[in-house]
Amino acid sequence: MRQIIIVTVLFFSIQFSWAQPDSLYFKPEIVKPAIPVWELKNKAGLDISEVAFVNWNAGGSNSISALVGVVTELKYRYKNFIWNNIVQARYGINSQQGQKPRKTDDLMDISSTLGFRKDTLTNWYYSARFNFKSQFSNGYNYPNTSKEISKFMAPGYLFVGGGIEYGKNIETFSMYFSPLTLKSTFVLDKELANAGAFGVEGAVYNEDGSILTEGEQLRMEFGILFTSAFEKEVFKNIHLMNFVSFYTDYLNNFGNVDVDWQVNFNFKVNDFVKATLGSHLKYDDDVKTLEPINAEETEFVEAGAKVQWKQMLGVGVVVDF
Repeated sequence: MRQIIIVTVLFFSIQFSWAQPDSLYFKPEIVKPAIPVWELKNKAGLDISEVAFVNWNAGGSNSISALVGVVTELKYRYKNFIWNNIVQARYGINSQQGQKPRKTDDLMDISSTLGFRKDTLTNWYYSARFNFKSQFSNGYNYPNTSKEISKFMAPGYLFVGGGIEYGKNIETFSMYFSPLTLKSTFVLDKELANAGAFGVEGAVYNEDGSILTEGEQLRMEFGILFTSAFEKEVFKNIHLMNFVSFYTDYLNNFGNVDVDWQVNFNFKVNDFVKATLGSHLKYDDDVKTLEPINAEETEFVEAGAKVQWKQMLGVGVVVDF
């Protein structure tokens, strides 16, 4: 009898144990290892506008404009470490009846940011930033095309520095402050360098106009940089991008601030068609303006630095790849 009871208890114990959920067992917690994540985004766009007149009694001239742009973003994430890289390129041209084609936009922009935070609870990053800007082709003070006022690497700007960056959602909003940023201005064209363009030290001439000392082709500054970037879909299919940058040099005119402020609205029509409305405001005390001294606008004299402003409006196609 005792053997029957023991066998019966053992049988029901085994049945009971098999019927229990896994939660009653003590299992070691499975921790998934952090995996480095690479994210690549490419976007290309083309905006075209055209006006044509045939026997139009109000008058006008035929014209066509085109603007092509490419943006490449490569982002890296691993634990509390981030690395964002962005390459932007734009080039625009306009052709009007009876005139040679004119450049309307020209940009080469490469930026890279390294960031590290101590844990996932904080929104503050220790960051290092690199940024390079220049242009692709010669620039002119139209309609005068006999003398270039800018070229590739004339100017070219290089910013390298380190500081702190705040971003609760760093993909859409960030503020960056660097008390130690090196700004290098390159003017690799001898004629523009001798003229002292873009803040470099110009050439020294003797009484008969001969050059005694060539102009400097590099200007170095060391100062404070503050930037803020914001992206958001403000309304359905309306995307806002705002970027502003302030820089002042410790050694040369401290407190004289260089400003770079861009605001762009992207209006999405569908997956391939978009409209863009943008504003770009700049002020750099090293960039002097030119004013004509004759009616033909063939001779110019250097004037002081002024606020630069560019407005953009276009409709075109955009492709992600």
